[in-house]
Amino acid sequence: MTQTDTPKLVFDTDWSYAPAPETVPVQIDDRYGLFIDGQFVEPGDGKYFDTINPANRQRLAEVAEAGKADVDKAVKAARKAYDNVWSKMPARDRGKYLYRIARILQERAREFAVIESMDGGKAIRESRDVDIPLAAAHFFYYAGWADKLDYAFPGKVPDSLGVVGQVIPWNFPLLMAAWKIAPALACGNTVVLKPAETTPLTALKLAELIRDAELPPGVVNIVTGAGATGAAIMSHPDVDKVAFTGSTEVGKAILKSIAGTSKKYTMELGGKAANLIFEDAPIDQAVEGIINGIFFNQGHVCCAGSRLFVQESVADIVIRKLQDRMQTLIVGDPLDKNTDIGAINSKPQLEKIEYYLKVGQEEGAKMWQPTCSVPDSGFFCKPTLFLDASQSHRVVQEEIFGPVLAIQTFRTVEEGIAKANNTPYGLSGGVWTDKGSKIFKVTSKIRAGVIWANTYNKFDPGSPFGGYKESGMGREGGLHGLKEYVSLN
Repeated sequence: MTQTDTPKLVFDTDWSYAPAPETVPVQIDDRYGLFIDGQFVEPGDGKYFDTINPANRQRLAEVAEAGKADVDKAVKAARKAYDNVWSKMPARDRGKYLYRIARILQERAREFAVIESMDGGKAIRESRDVDIPLAAAHFFYYAGWADKLDYAFPGKVPDSLGVVGQVIPWNFPLLMAAWKIAPALACGNTVVLKPAETTPLTALKLAELIRDAELPPGVVNIVTGAGATGAAIMSHPDVDKVAFTGSTEVGKAILKSIAGTSKKYTMELGGKAANLIFEDAPIDQAVEGIINGIFFNQGHVCCAGSRLFVQESVADIVIRKLQDRMQTLIVGDPLDKNTDIGAINSKPQLEKIEYYLKVGQEEGAKMWQPTCSVPDSGFFCKPTLFLDASQSHRVVQEEIFGPVLAIQTFRTVEEGIAKANNTPYGLSGGVWTDKGSKIFKVTSKIRAGVIWANTYNKFDPGSPFGGYKESGMGREGGLHGLKEYVSLN
């Protein structure tokens, strides 16, 4: 065969991935009660609500709605367990229970991942590779601290607080439960926890796991419901400490309700994180970090990098590469392993995102979306860029909780820092540069609780997490998170 006879290679650009659905079987009961004093019980007033799959709008289960009387019953069970069992148990034995929970969670990790994606809409890759392993890691981490509190706080005598009331959001249902339950139990406290009304299933599955781990009845109580249920927990007179993760608005209301009481509290509230890309940054790495920080999680994290600041000299190439990368993203079935962006958690949340897309255009920002397809059923939104945005635009200043990224440029380091700090929030941020000295300079001047350098959205049980300004007070994770669940004498 001569050179002229060599066949030409033809590349077909019209391709797609074959479906790769997660096939792990899961058991979801038709109805769930309240987990109080070690068993599932019916709500006092007989009220239930549906939890649905946001990817197809189909009902998953019927879940009990706890009233004030149910909350009171849960708090009394927690108090009894605290006084009679948990606070008196040797610390090493408390640690063994936490280890047991962690191990069982690892064994059932794929089941929990599937339920998390079905109930919350996030892509199975994130549930499987991030949420569930991190949840187990937090139980392991705090199990190790249970009998070492004297070493954690040298020169102090740590004492447990008592009954802890905890309310968690819908964006990381199981992980947020682990963040709060694990340190509370390690320090000798008992818990009454309420998951978000739109994502209660993994918390209820965790209740089953806790029962199977033979944790003493009443040590962990999980009650489901909406805002009124959470308010009843936070304001209950026999709750010694409250821990809340959610919106700034609700956090402020909780602080008002406990004002004048002796309750200890931690609040992890809203965020509007800034990512700064400098001209000397590793551009391809930064682009992938931006994608990971805002789109792979549907923007459903309070620390999502929803504001992007790019130094003028590299703005064109960063935006072009970012748009090219967004064209490859797959929006679809959360249980398909090919999916990059799953479903929006609920219809009201999707409506809120669509409202901000309209507001952004009305205020003069240029909206750009890739040409990817979106499923017909369910609650889905294309990943979105807002170009030519300014500091006064609402899409820049207000938390959206969706796959929406507002882009601005800056010239000098000082201008980038000033723009990053021009927000009522201060939860997290990111810096992308090749210069270590610049990393230290910028991170020391950005008013945020967590700042990543040349990466984004990386978590570890040993690292504290929390914010400044309207992003809350107190810390979760690490020794800082442990300290929130003890009194030091």
